[in-house]
Amino acid sequence: MKVLSNFFTVLVQRFLPDPFVFALILTAILFISGIIFTPYSPLEMVHFWGDGFWDLLAFAMQMSLILVTGHALASSPLVKKGLQNLAGVAKTPAQGVILVTLGAAIASLINWGFGLIVGALFAKEVAKRVPGSDYRLLIASAYIGFLTWHGGLSGSVPLLAATPGNPMEKISGIIPLTETIFTGFNLFITVSLLIVLPIMTRFMMPKPHEVVTIDPKLLAEDQNNIPLAATSEKSFAVRMENSRILTYLIVALGYAYLIYYFVTNGFKMDVNTVNLIFFFTGLLLHGTPLSYMQAITNAARGTAGILIQFPFYAGIQGMMEESGLGGMITNAFISISNEHTFPILAFLSSGFINFFVPSGGGHWVVQGPFIMPAAASLGVDPGIAAMAIAYGEAWMNMAQPFWALPALAIAGLGVRDIMGYCVTTLLVSGIIFIVGLTFF
Repeated sequence: MKVLSNFFTVLVQRFLPDPFVFALILTAILFISGIIFTPYSPLEMVHFWGDGFWDLLAFAMQMSLILVTGHALASSPLVKKGLQNLAGVAKTPAQGVILVTLGAAIASLINWGFGLIVGALFAKEVAKRVPGSDYRLLIASAYIGFLTWHGGLSGSVPLLAATPGNPMEKISGIIPLTETIFTGFNLFITVSLLIVLPIMTRFMMPKPHEVVTIDPKLLAEDQNNIPLAATSEKSFAVRMENSRILTYLIVALGYAYLIYYFVTNGFKMDVNTVNLIFFFTGLLLHGTPLSYMQAITNAARGTAGILIQFPFYAGIQGMMEESGLGGMITNAFISISNEHTFPILAFLSSGFINFFVPSGGGHWVVQGPFIMPAAASLGVDPGIAAMAIAYGEAWMNMAQPFWALPALAIAGLGVRDIMGYCVTTLLVSGIIFIVGLTFF
């Protein structure tokens, strides 16, 4: 494991560009591929790209809110104190790596944005308390824990598949969470990842003379996290900004709506429901409107890379969808499949497409029209087909650096610092996903 991680670290240090540059390169590759492999002209491909550039704004807003509300929740005093206490459990670098991986994986099951942020914050806390820890591996371990997210409560594909009005409703109908997240095969895959990932990162630890420790400047507390409420002024405006009564009133309204929603609709969670839960819980834990607003402001900084790259990936998705390239890639996999091999080939095709569309919701749009009808014709359960798409996206995130950006922003590292460990994880975790889709 150590040899593999060292090999891939050297490889990515040499060849992997900045994530934004990576998105630009992928745009060029897909543009040229569309001209070569489809009947469309360069002008038509430009048209597809430009028309798609803003198509995912609503979804981008939903994803940004998941990240921001998850970050705000993770930075609340209660959660932050819990992270500090939990970090104190680790006494050695090996224990620290295991603890960070497991903690990030569990947090990602709850919410992908929460998992990304709490994993990075937790890794920094462990680095503060455990001398000799390799900072790169700790942050990589936090991102590796992200592998569990699409089998958890905020998985985009299962949540979208369970949401009325989603793009695939006319093809496969509404697929309830009892057929995706709450199934035996998802339980097997999730539990296996929770067991294997911490062991794997432990064996990727570098030798003592190869350890890269944290720069003390990066361990300093972020002064911007100090609430803006510290003032002796007692004006009406200041009292409202620091009013716990106002906070509790709004939180009560939010929870009342959520209770009403679940009572009238059953336990049906979609992207907006998850956002509401984390929004009001974060507000409650911060206590005052101004404190929560400060946390949101700090969290929004981590979305910079996502916001600038998402339109480019939306443009790529537009080219893939309108030119038919996405369908060609997907059909190339499913055309050689049967009832038994279909989930694996759908999973692999999803992983390949994730290079160009690193978005669970985007996968549902690009692959759903091909995967879901094919699954129906072969008699494959629609829940398994949907989760094959989801797993492929989560799996290939270990080689696609798009979603590592928020954690790297918190850590103060570059993508090349962690991707060697992540690519090693890609090879090992692929076995777990394939076994779960095949035998469970």
